[in-house]
Amino acid sequence: MDKETLRFEEAMSNLEQIVQKLETGDVPLEEAITLYKKGMELSAYCHGKLQDAEQQLISIIDKDGNKTPFDPAKGLENNE
Repeated sequence: MDKETLRFEEAMSNLEQIVQKLETGDVPLEEAITLYKKGMELSAYCHGKLQDAEQQLISIIDKDGNKTPFDPAKGLENNE
């Protein structure tokens, strides 16, 4: 898994495929363990990407380069 070029959507798709394989129950134990480990890595990667996106959404960088919390009730015009 090349995390440098892996997009969130690709990681989620890979994770869904792993879950489907594991849910069938037809996977040999060794392969199941390998799939589980890869699934955990993908899950952590996706979680990190979501946290990064959340941080970007809750703060705005104004025209002077300062980060300010975003208040959806005020809208963008009061944060600029």
